[in-house]
Amino acid sequence: MLLLVGLALVAAGAASFAVQRHELNERLDESLSRSVKEFGVLTETGVDPRTMKRFEHAEDLLYIAMQRTLPSPKQGMVSLVGKEVRWTAPDIVGTRLEDDPEFIDWAFQVQDSNHIRLGTIKTDIATYRAVVVPVSLPADHERGSFVLAYDYSAEAVANDRNFLIYSAVGASVMALSALAAWLVVGRMLEPIRRLQTTAQQISETDVSQRIEVSGNDEFADLTVTVNEMLDRLEGALKAQRQLLDDVGHELRTPVTIINGHLELMDPDDPQDVKQSRDIAMDELGRMSLLINDLVTLAKSNRTDFLQIEPVQVGKLLDDILDKARGLGQRQWRIDYRTEATVRLDPIRLTQAMLQLCANAVKFSEDDSRIALGNEILRNGHGETTLRWWVSDAGIGIQTEDLERIFERFGRGQNSARSSGSGLGLNIVQAIAETHGGRVWVNSEPDKGSTFYIDLPLSTGSKEA
Repeated sequence: MLLLVGLALVAAGAASFAVQRHELNERLDESLSRSVKEFGVLTETGVDPRTMKRFEHAEDLLYIAMQRTLPSPKQGMVSLVGKEVRWTAPDIVGTRLEDDPEFIDWAFQVQDSNHIRLGTIKTDIATYRAVVVPVSLPADHERGSFVLAYDYSAEAVANDRNFLIYSAVGASVMALSALAAWLVVGRMLEPIRRLQTTAQQISETDVSQRIEVSGNDEFADLTVTVNEMLDRLEGALKAQRQLLDDVGHELRTPVTIINGHLELMDPDDPQDVKQSRDIAMDELGRMSLLINDLVTLAKSNRTDFLQIEPVQVGKLLDDILDKARGLGQRQWRIDYRTEATVRLDPIRLTQAMLQLCANAVKFSEDDSRIALGNEILRNGHGETTLRWWVSDAGIGIQTEDLERIFERFGRGQNSARSSGSGLGLNIVQAIAETHGGRVWVNSEPDKGSTFYIDLPLSTGSKEA
């Protein structure tokens, strides 16, 4: 950009210089032409003051012409008669043509052509823009000429000075522009440099670096986007490592059990074969459940994990209750249902609620009460939350287990290893968190538990 500005300034300066030089040439030529016309009028109509008659001698005409001509500061004049300089300009005239032999020789040569000559001559002393007007009177056998010349070099100095001033100002402007551009562009590119530095520091095992966000411009938005990308990348890497750890830890036990029973099985004993087969099928079923749950958790870090759409939460609660009735013989009911349309993922939320219902069935007696509900809550800060819950009258949860049960493969003291993968509540937590919410529990041993899923509603989440 600065290069283009510089080229534009150079082009403008060159054009201005050319225009001013052209105007200078026209001004000098116009002045010389006007002097030639005035001399012609004097020649045709003027009279000799001494005789009051028409001029008879060239030197008299040239003398009067020089008396009536007032040269400009950088203009000089001489009169030539025969082969000598007869008249010169007054001493107050600064340009002394008679002191430049090369110029005088040129004027004598032009005088012999008997034509008015306007041209430029360059000598060792100066460059002149000059006019030579030959004079030939019928009564005078001597030829003469009236010579006017501008010191072109001196006249061009002012024009060159203006161009030098323009060049100096242009160079100063370019320097200041370059400094300002360096400062401004430097500030603008600072986020890019920080991004580059952060990218260089990130490795396959460490993606914890983040770029500091400053300002409110497009670069700040880019920084936020990159940080969000790094958050997703870090989450994906953690999920990958967690998945590998979980697979290695949890699948080793059923594989060992199956391998041990198959090694000890007596192929000739049908009872032993049947027993080993039942154990292997049971462990393989548990492995299949575990793999499905691990895949679900791995997908929870993907941007397409949720399929958000407008949902009538009252009707969705009814559908969940209908599906939950098949989980066990319980007194299923709805405590409270809200009528509103909210943007959420109905499939994932149904999955989370049914997981809570399955846990409630697992840890409660037949024909005991299990209640479902949803409600929109508003606090004093203007925040709105859609709360879902599943409440049971089961065995409850020990206080020391309330946090651990949401961890991967975390189980309370009342849970048996073979009763599930240990990932159910962790999946519920992942679904709640990807909605921007949370899951929590209120429980008392031997009296039951109530699990809550709180989903925050943004301005555009609630439609009705």
